[in-house]
Amino acid sequence: MNPFPSDIHTHTIASGHHTQDTVTDMVRHAALKGMKLLGISEHGPALPHACTLSYFRGLFHAPAFRMGIRILYGAEVNIMDPSGRLDLPEDIMEHLDYCLAAMHLPCLTPGSREENTESYIRAMSNSCIRILAHPDDERYPVDYQRLTEAAMDYHVLLEINNSSLAPDGYRGNAKENDRTILELCRKYRYPVLLSSDSHGHAGIGNFRHALELIHETDFPTELILNSSPEKLLEFLQHART
Repeated sequence: MNPFPSDIHTHTIASGHHTQDTVTDMVRHAALKGMKLLGISEHGPALPHACTLSYFRGLFHAPAFRMGIRILYGAEVNIMDPSGRLDLPEDIMEHLDYCLAAMHLPCLTPGSREENTESYIRAMSNSCIRILAHPDDERYPVDYQRLTEAAMDYHVLLEINNSSLAPDGYRGNAKENDRTILELCRKYRYPVLLSSDSHGHAGIGNFRHALELIHETDFPTELILNSSPEKLLEFLQHART
């Protein structure tokens, strides 16, 4: 039995790079790996070669169950400027199952520690945002104390991104940044989300490097939402005021 049967940060061919896999391919391999909850979160339209607005509009009636797996349809939206502006309109985001907010170099030039922190917090103030994607990126330094406090205030999960922690990761000193996130979330007893950030089927459910850090820091497994699809769904569906 898979102890972490949820992975909701994954990408298909629709995100425009690194894979030829379709949603069907992703679901088939997720089933083989014992996953119970799979999220498809394609890149927002501001990233080169990513999805158009019509793609995200077409998800409104996509099936919620396939091959015995609960499927969520989300978006990894781009933070576009220091005001926290996002690259998907509200009327699309509010009909998706969840949205992650992320900083990507083609969309946002890194600012100071204070500026990057403010950009994240302003993005989190949007009620459609439920997860910060790879907030460990060294190219975007942040104040993790303020970021964690804001995440708790806005009911947003901080992601521990397995791709960031891989030996060939390109986000710099992600391990120390993720270590800080885990220490703060343990202090406040606030849950985290492990994500594969898999582009294609091969990495679905692969949290190897993230779990190595979890064990190094002795982070409580009960605060890892991937272990319970029901608790993760409850978190995502919790109404924000």
